Amino acid sequence: MKYLRRYSFTLAFLALFLTWMWLRPDEPGQVYQLDGQTMGTRYSILVTEFPDTLSDNELAQGIEAHLLRIDRELMSTYAPESELSRFNRAAVGQWVDVSPELADVMAQAQAISELTDGYFDVTVGPLVDRWGFGPVRDMADSSRIPTDAEIRQLQEQVGYHHLEVSQQPPRLRKLHDVRVDLSAIAKGYGADVIADYLDSVGLDSYFIEIGGELRLRGRKPDGSSWVPAIERPTQGAPIVHDIIVVDGQSIAVAGSGDYRNYFEQDGVRFSHEIDPFTGRPVTHNLAAVYVITDTAAMADALATAFMVMGAERAYQLSQQLDLAAYFITKRSGDDGFDSLYTSHFADFLSDEDDLPDNNLEN
Repeated sequence: MKYLRRYSFTLAFLALFLTWMWLRPDEPGQVYQLDGQTMGTRYSILVTEFPDTLSDNELAQGIEAHLLRIDRELMSTYAPESELSRFNRAAVGQWVDVSPELADVMAQAQAISELTDGYFDVTVGPLVDRWGFGPVRDMADSSRIPTDAEIRQLQEQVGYHHLEVSQQPPRLRKLHDVRVDLSAIAKGYGADVIADYLDSVGLDSYFIEIGGELRLRGRKPDGSSWVPAIERPTQGAPIVHDIIVVDGQSIAVAGSGDYRNYFEQDGVRFSHEIDPFTGRPVTHNLAAVYVITDTAAMADALATAFMVMGAERAYQLSQQLDLAAYFITKRSGDDGFDSLYTSHFADFLSDEDDLPDNNLEN
């Protein structure tokens, strides 16, 4: 059964921090918040208490150390001496020893590529760069759209099947001249690592957000659950559209969309979501997708794959896999949007009667 809602506004993902503030450690009912930068984006971590064995500064230093290792030491494509950068420079056919963490992420990425029939592909970077959505965006608009010949040539450098991953021992090998970019899974993996770290020091209630990818567990000091939501992005104060209901359990949430990162040329809109099979930006009507799973790495990668697939194909696959997925499609003929979601995502949504009247139309 398809679950369908209709709205007349663009949607984006929001973690509801609206009523929270930083409280002094000697006040009851407190939520502590740590903000920072990692992997080219920002992170925010909320906890309700500090472990008995660590001070607040020690906990913050532990979080920073884990994130620094994931980013600069292991998975950065900007740091020349990161493990991923060294692998990208390695010769074709050469096994490269890596950390268990990098081998784990690569194994997860390959599994999701297989699961999605290649719509998730960590080697698609050359196409993303040529379309002007990579780190270098100084090309003139007139040259931003590649020719058919350029696309065909770049597609020769794309293909997850050109990669081999060994976890025992941890090492990687490429069978063709490809380059790996883990930006569509590394932020989610980072959230998972921080969740594991907080678990290990005895914390059982937290809200972790890294670049929009979430891990949450437990409840706030007043007994209520953490509240992820979907918002209507308008001027002024955020207006909530759909509440994701969490009953204290440990879950991961990730979203992906094409409404913030795109360019227009000659009246045509080009999305940053590149289809590895065509070498071009997607042209379907899927505007955003949100996935709830056990790990943020999986949710992060699946959300990316589903955005490339399009709503119908992604909806069918997520139903087959019993996934919780929510799809927002552009409505033809006006500026509105339709939303559909799988039966498992319905379990996480609030009743429409619980939402403010001005959030819903039709």
